[in-house]
Amino acid sequence: MNPTGRILGLVVAWALLGVLVSAWPAFAPEGGSGPLSAAAPFVMQAWWIVGGIIAAVALVDALLLSRLAKLQLTRRLPGRFAVGEASDVRLDLLNPGGVVAKVEIFDGIPAGAEAETMPWQGSIAPGEKARLTHPVRIIERGVAKFGKVHVRRTSPLALWHKKYLVGENEEVRVYPDYEPVLRFALLSLQHRPDQMGIVRKSFAGSSRDFHQLREYREGDPLSQIDWKATSRRISLISREYQEQRNQVVIFLTDTGRRMRAMDGELPQFDHCLNAMLLLSYVALRQGDQVGVQAFGGMNRWLPPVKGAHSMSVLLNHLFDYQTTPEPSDFSAAAERLLARQKRRALVVVMTNLRGEDSSEIVPALRTLRSKHLVLLASLRERSVEDARSKPVEGFGDALRFAAAERYDAERAEVLATLQGFGILTLDVPAQQFPVALANSYLDIKAAGRL
Repeated sequence: MNPTGRILGLVVAWALLGVLVSAWPAFAPEGGSGPLSAAAPFVMQAWWIVGGIIAAVALVDALLLSRLAKLQLTRRLPGRFAVGEASDVRLDLLNPGGVVAKVEIFDGIPAGAEAETMPWQGSIAPGEKARLTHPVRIIERGVAKFGKVHVRRTSPLALWHKKYLVGENEEVRVYPDYEPVLRFALLSLQHRPDQMGIVRKSFAGSSRDFHQLREYREGDPLSQIDWKATSRRISLISREYQEQRNQVVIFLTDTGRRMRAMDGELPQFDHCLNAMLLLSYVALRQGDQVGVQAFGGMNRWLPPVKGAHSMSVLLNHLFDYQTTPEPSDFSAAAERLLARQKRRALVVVMTNLRGEDSSEIVPALRTLRSKHLVLLASLRERSVEDARSKPVEGFGDALRFAAAERYDAERAEVLATLQGFGILTLDVPAQQFPVALANSYLDIKAAGRL
Protein backbone atom coordinates (compact mmCIF):
# COMPACT_ATOMS: atom_id res chain seq x y z
CA MET A 1 0.00 0.00 0.00
CA ASN A 2 1.40 3.39 -1.03
CA PRO A 3 0.35 6.95 -0.13
CA THR A 4 -1.21 9.12 -2.82
CA GLY A 5 -0.36 12.71 -3.64
CA ARG A 6 -3.37 13.86 -1.62
CA ILE A 7 -2.19 12.49 1.70
CA LEU A 8 1.34 13.66 1.02
CA GLY A 9 -0.02 17.15 0.39
CA LEU A 10 -1.95 17.06 3.67
CA VAL A 11 1.14 15.95 5.60
CA VAL A 12 3.27 18.67 4.02
CA ALA A 13 0.62 21.29 4.79
CA TRP A 14 0.39 20.06 8.40
CA ALA A 15 4.19 20.19 8.73
CA LEU A 16 4.31 23.76 7.39
CA LEU A 17 1.57 24.68 9.81
CA GLY A 18 3.72 23.22 12.60
CA VAL A 19 6.59 25.49 11.58
CA LEU A 20 4.30 28.50 11.88
CA VAL A 21 2.98 27.28 15.24
CA SER A 22 6.50 26.80 16.59
CA ALA A 23 7.31 30.38 15.55
CA TRP A 24 4.13 31.75 17.18
CA PRO A 25 5.81 33.04 20.42
CA ALA A 26 8.18 35.12 18.30
CA PHE A 27 5.27 37.37 17.40
CA ALA A 28 4.46 38.06 21.08
CA PRO A 29 5.57 41.46 22.66
CA GLU A 30 8.75 41.53 24.73
CA GLY A 31 8.13 40.38 28.27
CA GLY A 32 6.07 37.30 27.24
CA SER A 33 2.61 38.78 27.96
CA GLY A 34 -0.29 39.71 25.76
CA PRO A 35 -2.95 37.87 23.74
CA LEU A 36 -0.48 36.24 21.34
CA SER A 37 1.51 34.66 24.16
CA ALA A 38 -1.64 33.51 25.91
CA ALA A 39 -2.97 31.88 22.73
CA ALA A 40 0.24 30.00 21.92
CA PRO A 41 -0.60 26.83 23.95
CA PHE A 42 -4.05 26.64 22.37
CA VAL A 43 -2.60 26.98 18.87
CA MET A 44 -0.10 24.21 19.54
CA GLN A 45 -2.87 22.01 20.91
CA ALA A 46 -5.03 22.67 17.83
CA TRP A 47 -2.11 21.72 15.58
CA TRP A 48 -1.75 18.36 17.31
CA ILE A 49 -5.48 17.78 17.07
CA VAL A 50 -5.37 18.44 13.32
CA GLY A 51 -2.50 15.99 13.00
CA GLY A 52 -4.42 13.36 14.94
CA ILE A 53 -7.45 13.84 12.71
CA ILE A 54 -5.34 13.43 9.59
CA ALA A 55 -3.75 10.27 10.98
CA ALA A 56 -7.09 8.82 12.02
CA VAL A 57 -8.69 9.53 8.67
CA ALA A 58 -5.69 8.05 6.86
CA LEU A 59 -5.82 4.93 9.05
CA VAL A 60 -9.55 4.44 8.47
CA ASP A 61 -9.08 4.95 4.72
CA ALA A 62 -6.26 2.39 4.68
CA LEU A 63 -8.38 -0.16 6.59
CA LEU A 64 -11.27 0.36 4.17
CA LEU A 65 -8.96 -0.16 1.20
CA SER A 66 -7.50 -3.35 2.67
CA ARG A 67 -11.01 -4.81 3.14
CA LEU A 68 -12.23 -4.06 -0.39
CA ALA A 69 -12.80 -7.11 -2.61
CA LYS A 70 -10.36 -7.57 -5.47
CA LEU A 71 -11.51 -7.08 -9.02
CA GLN A 72 -12.28 -10.20 -11.04
CA LEU A 73 -10.80 -10.31 -14.53
CA THR A 74 -11.17 -12.38 -17.68
CA ARG A 75 -8.77 -11.84 -20.57
CA ARG A 76 -9.55 -12.88 -24.11
CA LEU A 77 -6.60 -13.17 -26.48
CA PRO A 78 -6.86 -13.50 -30.27
CA GLY A 79 -6.26 -16.98 -31.61
CA ARG A 80 -2.92 -15.87 -33.03
CA PHE A 81 -0.77 -12.79 -33.50
CA ALA A 82 1.14 -11.78 -36.62
CA VAL A 83 4.59 -10.39 -35.88
CA GLY A 84 4.67 -6.61 -36.15
CA GLU A 85 0.88 -6.33 -36.55
CA ALA A 86 -1.39 -5.04 -33.77
CA SER A 87 -4.22 -7.32 -32.59
CA ASP A 88 -6.92 -6.56 -30.03
CA VAL A 89 -6.86 -8.02 -26.54
CA ARG A 90 -10.06 -7.85 -24.47
CA LEU A 91 -10.20 -7.44 -20.70
CA ASP A 92 -13.47 -7.93 -18.81
CA LEU A 93 -13.34 -6.47 -15.28
CA LEU A 94 -15.97 -7.12 -12.59
CA ASN A 95 -16.26 -5.11 -9.38
CA PRO A 96 -17.81 -7.53 -6.84
CA GLY A 97 -17.67 -4.99 -3.98
CA GLY A 98 -20.24 -2.53 -2.69
CA VAL A 99 -18.34 0.69 -3.47
CA VAL A 100 -17.09 2.31 -6.65
CA ALA A 101 -13.69 0.97 -7.72
CA LYS A 102 -11.28 3.67 -8.90
CA VAL A 103 -8.53 1.75 -10.64
CA GLU A 104 -5.58 1.96 -12.99
CA ILE A 105 -5.03 -1.14 -15.16
CA PHE A 106 -1.94 -2.31 -17.03
CA ASP A 107 -2.04 -5.59 -18.93
CA GLY A 108 0.82 -8.05 -18.43
CA ILE A 109 1.97 -7.91 -22.06
CA PRO A 110 5.03 -9.91 -23.24
CA ALA A 111 8.49 -8.39 -22.96
CA GLY A 112 9.22 -6.12 -25.91
CA ALA A 113 5.55 -5.84 -26.93
CA GLU A 114 3.75 -2.52 -27.35
CA ALA A 115 0.38 -1.51 -25.88
CA GLU A 116 -0.15 2.16 -26.71
CA THR A 117 -3.47 2.56 -24.85
CA MET A 118 -2.16 1.14 -21.58
CA PRO A 119 -2.44 1.98 -18.71
CA TRP A 120 -6.20 2.47 -18.46
CA GLN A 121 -7.77 4.59 -15.71
CA GLY A 122 -11.40 4.66 -14.75
CA SER A 123 -14.16 3.82 -12.27
CA ILE A 124 -16.29 0.70 -12.08
CA ALA A 125 -19.64 0.88 -10.29
CA PRO A 126 -20.51 -1.70 -7.58
CA GLY A 127 -21.46 -5.03 -9.14
CA GLU A 128 -20.84 -3.73 -12.65
CA LYS A 129 -18.49 -4.81 -15.42
CA ALA A 130 -16.07 -2.83 -17.56
CA ARG A 131 -14.82 -4.11 -20.90
CA LEU A 132 -11.48 -2.87 -22.23
CA THR A 133 -10.21 -3.60 -25.72
CA HIS A 134 -6.66 -2.54 -26.42
CA PRO A 135 -4.27 -3.27 -29.32
CA VAL A 136 -1.05 -5.17 -28.62
CA ARG A 137 1.83 -5.30 -31.09
CA ILE A 138 4.39 -8.10 -30.72
CA ILE A 139 7.63 -7.97 -32.70
CA GLU A 140 9.05 -11.41 -31.91
CA ARG A 141 7.74 -14.69 -33.28
CA GLY A 142 7.20 -17.84 -31.28
CA VAL A 143 5.21 -18.38 -28.09
CA ALA A 144 4.42 -15.07 -26.35
CA LYS A 145 3.59 -15.11 -22.64
CA PHE A 146 1.02 -12.74 -21.15
CA GLY A 147 1.44 -12.30 -17.41
CA LYS A 148 -1.20 -11.40 -14.86
CA VAL A 149 -2.84 -7.98 -15.09
CA HIS A 150 -1.51 -5.23 -12.83
CA VAL A 151 -4.18 -3.34 -10.87
CA ARG A 152 -3.65 -0.21 -8.78
CA ARG A 153 -6.76 0.64 -6.77
CA THR A 154 -7.40 3.95 -5.01
CA SER A 155 -8.92 4.09 -1.52
CA PRO A 156 -12.39 5.64 -1.01
CA LEU A 157 -10.87 8.96 0.19
CA ALA A 158 -8.06 8.79 -2.38
CA LEU A 159 -5.35 8.75 0.29
CA TRP A 160 -3.81 5.35 -0.56
CA HIS A 161 -3.01 3.12 -3.54
CA LYS A 162 -3.03 -0.66 -3.37
CA LYS A 163 -1.33 -2.79 -6.03
CA TYR A 164 -2.16 -6.40 -6.80
CA LEU A 165 -2.32 -8.88 -9.68
CA VAL A 166 -5.45 -10.48 -11.15
CA GLY A 167 -6.11 -12.97 -13.92
CA GLU A 168 -3.93 -15.82 -15.12
CA ASN A 169 -0.73 -16.30 -17.09
CA GLU A 170 -1.52 -17.15 -20.71
CA GLU A 171 0.38 -18.04 -23.87
CA VAL A 172 -0.35 -17.27 -27.50
CA ARG A 173 1.41 -18.09 -30.75
CA VAL A 174 2.98 -15.29 -32.76
CA TYR A 175 3.16 -16.18 -36.45
CA PRO A 176 5.09 -14.55 -39.29
CA ASP A 177 3.37 -11.59 -40.91
CA TYR A 178 0.75 -13.14 -43.20
CA GLU A 179 -0.82 -9.80 -44.14
CA PRO A 180 0.61 -9.96 -47.71
CA VAL A 181 -0.98 -13.41 -48.10
CA LEU A 182 -4.38 -12.15 -46.97
CA ARG A 183 -4.10 -9.12 -49.25
CA PHE A 184 -3.19 -11.33 -52.21
CA ALA A 185 -6.08 -13.67 -51.41
CA LEU A 186 -8.55 -10.77 -51.36
CA LEU A 187 -7.21 -9.35 -54.61
CA SER A 188 -7.35 -12.80 -56.19
CA LEU A 189 -11.01 -13.08 -55.26
CA GLN A 190 -11.54 -9.79 -57.09
CA HIS A 191 -9.35 -11.00 -60.00
CA ARG A 192 -6.91 -8.15 -59.41
CA PRO A 193 -3.66 -9.72 -58.10
CA ASP A 194 -1.68 -7.41 -60.42
CA GLN A 195 -2.49 -4.54 -58.04
CA MET A 196 -0.13 -6.19 -55.58
CA GLY A 197 2.61 -6.41 -58.21
CA ILE A 198 2.24 -10.14 -58.87
CA VAL A 199 1.91 -10.60 -62.64
CA ARG A 200 1.44 -13.82 -64.56
CA LYS A 201 3.35 -13.74 -67.83
CA SER A 202 2.93 -15.87 -70.91
CA PHE A 203 5.92 -17.58 -72.46
CA ALA A 204 6.22 -19.84 -75.45
CA GLY A 205 6.89 -23.40 -74.45
CA SER A 206 5.32 -26.46 -72.84
CA SER A 207 4.39 -24.84 -69.54
CA ARG A 208 0.75 -25.91 -69.68
CA ASP A 209 -1.16 -29.18 -69.57
CA PHE A 210 -4.32 -29.99 -71.50
CA HIS A 211 -7.42 -29.35 -69.38
CA GLN A 212 -10.57 -29.69 -71.51
CA LEU A 213 -12.32 -28.92 -74.81
CA ARG A 214 -14.70 -25.99 -75.12
CA GLU A 215 -16.48 -23.84 -77.69
CA TYR A 216 -14.24 -21.53 -79.68
CA ARG A 217 -14.16 -17.96 -78.35
CA GLU A 218 -13.20 -14.91 -80.32
CA GLY A 219 -9.53 -14.21 -79.76
CA ASP A 220 -8.45 -17.83 -79.25
CA PRO A 221 -5.25 -18.56 -81.21
CA LEU A 222 -5.65 -20.87 -84.18
CA SER A 223 -3.07 -23.23 -82.69
CA GLN A 224 -5.56 -24.05 -79.89
CA ILE A 225 -8.27 -25.25 -82.26
CA ASP A 226 -8.83 -29.02 -82.13
CA TRP A 227 -9.61 -29.82 -85.77
CA LYS A 228 -10.74 -33.40 -85.13
CA ALA A 229 -13.31 -32.27 -82.58
CA THR A 230 -14.28 -29.41 -84.88
CA SER A 231 -14.98 -31.81 -87.79
CA ARG A 232 -17.11 -34.01 -85.54
CA ARG A 233 -19.14 -31.12 -84.06
CA ILE A 234 -19.17 -29.04 -87.25
CA SER A 235 -18.29 -26.02 -85.12
CA LEU A 236 -15.00 -24.61 -83.93
CA ILE A 237 -13.72 -26.32 -80.76
CA SER A 238 -10.71 -25.04 -78.80
CA ARG A 239 -8.42 -26.81 -76.40
CA GLU A 240 -8.22 -25.27 -72.93
CA TYR A 241 -4.95 -25.56 -71.02
CA GLN A 242 -3.97 -25.14 -67.39
CA GLU A 243 -0.65 -24.59 -65.70
CA GLN A 244 1.30 -27.72 -64.87
CA ARG A 245 0.30 -28.95 -61.44
CA ASN A 246 1.58 -31.19 -58.68
CA GLN A 247 5.14 -29.89 -59.00
CA VAL A 248 7.30 -29.42 -55.90
CA VAL A 249 8.73 -26.26 -54.29
CA ILE A 250 11.27 -26.72 -51.47
CA PHE A 251 12.45 -23.82 -49.33
CA LEU A 252 16.04 -24.36 -48.18
CA THR A 253 16.04 -21.80 -45.38
CA ASP A 254 19.12 -20.34 -43.74
CA THR A 255 18.71 -19.87 -39.97
CA GLY A 256 22.36 -19.05 -39.25
CA ARG A 257 23.89 -15.93 -37.80
CA ARG A 258 23.91 -13.98 -41.07
CA MET A 259 20.09 -13.87 -41.00
CA ARG A 260 20.05 -12.00 -37.68
CA ALA A 261 20.91 -8.67 -39.33
CA MET A 262 18.15 -6.17 -38.62
CA ASP A 263 16.27 -4.59 -41.53
CA GLY A 264 13.92 -2.03 -40.04
CA GLU A 265 12.13 -3.43 -36.99
CA LEU A 266 12.54 -7.06 -38.05
CA PRO A 267 15.55 -9.28 -38.67
CA GLN A 268 16.13 -10.38 -42.24
CA PHE A 269 14.99 -13.89 -41.37
CA ASP A 270 11.47 -12.61 -40.65
CA HIS A 271 11.36 -10.89 -44.02
CA CYS A 272 12.31 -14.25 -45.57
CA LEU A 273 9.47 -15.97 -43.72
CA ASN A 274 6.98 -13.38 -44.99
CA ALA A 275 8.13 -14.05 -48.56
CA MET A 276 7.94 -17.81 -48.00
CA LEU A 277 4.32 -17.54 -46.87
CA LEU A 278 3.28 -15.51 -49.90
CA LEU A 279 5.01 -17.83 -52.36
CA SER A 280 3.62 -20.89 -50.52
CA TYR A 281 0.08 -19.53 -50.87
CA VAL A 282 0.59 -18.87 -54.58
CA ALA A 283 2.16 -22.30 -55.17
CA LEU A 284 -0.52 -24.19 -53.24
CA ARG A 285 -3.22 -22.41 -55.24
CA GLN A 286 -1.42 -23.49 -58.40
CA GLY A 287 -1.80 -27.11 -57.27
CA ASP A 288 1.89 -27.54 -56.38
CA GLN A 289 3.47 -29.00 -53.24
CA VAL A 290 5.53 -27.01 -50.75
CA GLY A 291 8.18 -28.28 -48.33
CA VAL A 292 10.72 -26.67 -45.99
CA GLN A 293 14.20 -27.60 -44.80
CA ALA A 294 16.16 -25.44 -42.34
CA PHE A 295 19.93 -25.29 -41.95
CA GLY A 296 22.44 -23.16 -40.06
CA GLY A 297 21.88 -24.27 -36.47
CA MET A 298 18.46 -25.86 -37.09
CA ASN A 299 17.80 -29.15 -38.87
CA ARG A 300 14.03 -29.16 -39.27
CA TRP A 301 12.21 -30.73 -42.18
CA LEU A 302 8.64 -30.42 -43.41
CA PRO A 303 7.91 -32.89 -46.23
CA PRO A 304 6.05 -31.37 -49.19
CA VAL A 305 2.36 -30.69 -48.50
CA LYS A 306 -0.39 -29.95 -50.99
CA GLY A 307 -3.71 -28.10 -51.06
CA ALA A 308 -4.89 -24.67 -49.92
CA HIS A 309 -5.67 -26.10 -46.46
CA SER A 310 -1.94 -26.80 -46.01
CA MET A 311 -1.25 -23.10 -45.28
CA SER A 312 -2.13 -23.79 -41.64
CA VAL A 313 0.39 -26.67 -41.63
CA LEU A 314 3.09 -24.33 -42.92
CA LEU A 315 2.23 -21.61 -40.42
CA ASN A 316 2.33 -24.02 -37.49
CA HIS A 317 5.66 -25.38 -38.71
CA LEU A 318 7.33 -22.01 -39.31
CA PHE A 319 6.04 -19.79 -36.49
CA ASP A 320 8.71 -20.76 -33.94
CA TYR A 321 11.71 -20.87 -36.29
CA GLN A 322 14.56 -18.91 -34.70
CA THR A 323 17.97 -17.86 -35.94
CA THR A 324 21.10 -19.17 -34.22
CA PRO A 325 24.65 -17.81 -33.76
CA GLU A 326 26.06 -20.74 -35.74
CA PRO A 327 27.58 -20.52 -39.25
CA SER A 328 25.65 -21.77 -42.27
CA ASP A 329 26.90 -25.01 -43.83
CA PHE A 330 25.57 -24.97 -47.40
CA SER A 331 27.25 -28.23 -48.41
CA ALA A 332 25.73 -30.24 -45.56
CA ALA A 333 22.32 -28.67 -46.26
CA ALA A 334 22.52 -29.66 -49.93
CA GLU A 335 23.47 -33.25 -49.08
CA ARG A 336 20.59 -33.61 -46.60
CA LEU A 337 18.10 -32.25 -49.11
CA LEU A 338 19.29 -34.57 -51.88
CA ALA A 339 18.84 -37.51 -49.51
CA ARG A 340 15.33 -36.40 -48.52
CA GLN A 341 13.90 -35.10 -51.80
CA LYS A 342 14.28 -37.58 -54.63
CA ARG A 343 11.75 -36.07 -57.03
CA ARG A 344 12.80 -33.05 -59.11
CA ALA A 345 11.79 -29.79 -57.43
CA LEU A 346 12.29 -26.05 -57.48
CA VAL A 347 14.69 -25.48 -54.55
CA VAL A 348 14.53 -21.90 -53.27
CA VAL A 349 17.67 -21.21 -51.22
CA MET A 350 16.86 -18.30 -48.87
CA THR A 351 19.88 -16.55 -47.40
CA ASN A 352 21.85 -13.31 -47.14
CA LEU A 353 24.62 -13.79 -49.70
CA ARG A 354 28.15 -12.63 -48.85
CA GLY A 355 31.18 -12.35 -51.10
CA GLU A 356 33.16 -14.79 -48.97
CA ASP A 357 30.54 -17.50 -49.60
CA SER A 358 31.79 -18.17 -53.13
CA SER A 359 34.06 -21.10 -52.27
CA GLU A 360 31.28 -22.94 -50.39
CA ILE A 361 27.95 -21.93 -51.88
CA VAL A 362 28.90 -22.41 -55.54
CA PRO A 363 29.83 -26.13 -55.20
CA ALA A 364 26.82 -26.79 -52.94
CA LEU A 365 24.31 -25.25 -55.35
CA ARG A 366 25.95 -26.94 -58.32
CA THR A 367 25.41 -30.25 -56.54
CA LEU A 368 21.72 -29.39 -56.05
CA ARG A 369 21.51 -28.23 -59.67
CA SER A 370 22.41 -31.74 -60.87
CA LYS A 371 18.96 -32.95 -59.80
CA HIS A 372 16.79 -29.91 -59.06
CA LEU A 373 16.06 -26.46 -60.43
CA VAL A 374 17.75 -24.06 -58.00
CA LEU A 375 16.80 -20.44 -57.25
CA LEU A 376 19.07 -18.48 -54.91
CA ALA A 377 16.91 -15.83 -53.22
CA SER A 378 19.11 -13.35 -51.38
CA LEU A 379 18.09 -10.29 -49.39
CA ARG A 380 19.91 -7.03 -49.94
CA GLU A 381 20.71 -5.24 -46.69
CA ARG A 382 19.15 -1.82 -46.20
CA SER A 383 22.22 -0.50 -44.40
CA VAL A 384 24.34 -1.18 -47.50
CA GLU A 385 21.78 0.51 -49.73
CA ASP A 386 21.71 3.53 -47.42
CA ALA A 387 25.51 3.75 -47.40
CA ARG A 388 25.55 3.85 -51.20
CA SER A 389 22.81 6.47 -51.53
CA LYS A 390 24.00 8.80 -48.77
CA PRO A 391 25.85 11.90 -50.02
CA VAL A 392 29.61 11.78 -49.49
CA GLU A 393 30.49 14.80 -47.33
CA GLY A 394 33.62 13.66 -45.53
CA PHE A 395 36.34 11.07 -45.30
CA GLY A 396 34.18 8.75 -43.15
CA ASP A 397 31.37 8.89 -45.73
CA ALA A 398 33.86 8.12 -48.49
CA LEU A 399 35.12 5.03 -46.65
CA ARG A 400 31.56 3.88 -46.02
CA PHE A 401 30.63 4.35 -49.69
CA ALA A 402 33.73 2.51 -50.89
CA ALA A 403 33.06 -0.41 -48.51
CA ALA A 404 29.46 -0.66 -49.72
CA GLU A 405 30.57 -0.63 -53.35
CA ARG A 406 33.11 -3.37 -52.71
CA TYR A 407 30.54 -5.42 -50.81
CA ASP A 408 28.08 -5.16 -53.72
CA ALA A 409 30.77 -5.96 -56.28
CA GLU A 410 31.69 -9.16 -54.44
CA ARG A 411 28.03 -10.21 -54.26
CA ALA A 412 27.56 -9.48 -57.96
CA GLU A 413 30.58 -11.62 -58.79
CA VAL A 414 29.20 -14.59 -56.84
CA LEU A 415 25.77 -14.16 -58.46
CA ALA A 416 27.32 -14.03 -61.93
CA THR A 417 29.26 -17.22 -61.22
CA LEU A 418 26.08 -19.00 -60.11
CA GLN A 419 24.17 -17.81 -63.17
CA GLY A 420 26.95 -19.18 -65.34
CA PHE A 421 26.25 -22.64 -63.91
CA GLY A 422 22.53 -22.40 -64.69
CA ILE A 423 21.42 -21.39 -61.20
CA LEU A 424 18.65 -18.78 -61.03
CA THR A 425 19.24 -15.80 -58.75
CA LEU A 426 17.16 -13.12 -57.05
CA ASP A 427 18.77 -10.25 -55.14
CA VAL A 428 16.36 -7.55 -53.92
CA PRO A 429 15.70 -5.48 -50.75
CA ALA A 430 13.38 -6.79 -48.05
CA GLN A 431 10.48 -4.49 -49.01
CA GLN A 432 10.34 -5.96 -52.54
CA PHE A 433 11.28 -9.51 -51.61
CA PRO A 434 7.86 -11.24 -51.24
CA VAL A 435 6.39 -9.98 -54.52
CA ALA A 436 9.67 -10.46 -56.45
CA LEU A 437 9.94 -14.07 -55.24
CA ALA A 438 6.35 -14.84 -56.19
CA ASN A 439 6.90 -13.35 -59.66
CA SER A 440 10.07 -15.42 -60.13
CA TYR A 441 8.10 -18.59 -59.34
CA LEU A 442 5.34 -17.67 -61.80
CA ASP A 443 7.91 -16.92 -64.50
CA ILE A 444 9.49 -20.32 -63.94
CA LYS A 445 6.08 -22.00 -64.18
CA ALA A 446 5.13 -20.10 -67.33
CA ALA A 447 8.43 -20.97 -69.01
CA GLY A 448 7.99 -24.66 -68.19
CA ARG A 449 11.41 -24.92 -66.56
CA LEU A 450 10.24 -27.43 -63.96
